[in-house]
Amino acid sequence: MSLLEKPAIIYNELVSNVSCLSVGEMIKSLDLLEKEWDIDPTLRKFILGEVKSKDYTYVVGDVTFHIPYLVEHNRYVLWKCYWPDCHNCCERQGRLPLTSDDLITIKSNLRYSKLSEFIKKETVLATWQEPSAIITGINLKRKYDETAEDDGTRIPCRFLDDGGACSLHPARPGVCYLYPFSTWLESHGGQARIQATYQFTGDCPGFYLGDAIQDMKNTLDEYSGIIARYSMQYTRTTRESFGAASMS
Repeated sequence: MSLLEKPAIIYNELVSNVSCLSVGEMIKSLDLLEKEWDIDPTLRKFILGEVKSKDYTYVVGDVTFHIPYLVEHNRYVLWKCYWPDCHNCCERQGRLPLTSDDLITIKSNLRYSKLSEFIKKETVLATWQEPSAIITGINLKRKYDETAEDDGTRIPCRFLDDGGACSLHPARPGVCYLYPFSTWLESHGGQARIQATYQFTGDCPGFYLGDAIQDMKNTLDEYSGIIARYSMQYTRTTRESFGAASMS
């Protein structure tokens, strides 16, 4: 069976809303988040799987967004970014997978002349389980001594400065631009269609309940381009044998 014959998540920097985190881990994350941020009680229950929702699709360009709609509350789960007041996504990274484009741009940013030297010193090869696939990829080290055994653990990114700024920006990994969305491909009429939805890890205070999708139209417009570019980069990465995905 090919990748396009079965809907599958093909890439994800942390976890998607079909979370690999246990309920206990998610509760700990939310409890930690609520020490600094006010979280809507209904939203908390939704993230923990205690509130029923429907999948509302919203198409922007080449991307179909899947936005949760809370039926009993008649509200949508929406999102906005609070940076620079929040940089939890950088402080609690699970992994930083790199595309072939990332390898070139970050190599140059860190002033390596040879790609092989950059890969040897600054990256780690890891394999991890996603809900529908097993992924093998080259990950940027979040700490200097990171090993494959650290994959999936939450480690502050070494490129984050005290003010919450990224020292790699704008050459940071494409997956960082993707947050808080995960993306995958589905076959529609024999053609690949890019899908995207939120990833819920209990770390981001940007999720909120809204009355209409239009409330975050500008954000979806912006991210549709980011997600489409990332999808093409990931496809190129696997084609060039810098990463692999197999159905699980």
